[in-house]
Amino acid sequence: MESETYRGYVLWGHVIREQQGTLERYAASGSVTKGGKFVEASGILGVVDSESAAEQIGLEWARAWVDNHV
Repeated sequence: MESETYRGYVLWGHVIREQQGTLERYAASGSVTKGGKFVEASGILGVVDSESAAEQIGLEWARAWVDNHV
């Protein structure tokens, strides 16, 4: 799980490891907090081949959420 501070919020990119047969895939999601309190979370945003890609997708969603709600 990777986090960053953006416009006064702390954003999180989440990774959920999924096993599909012998293939490992990673579901992406994001969440937004402020002052240590939960603000919003996405559902599953997509499934990708790497953990870092999943984290980035979650962070991108969280930045967009902040941009549209501040």
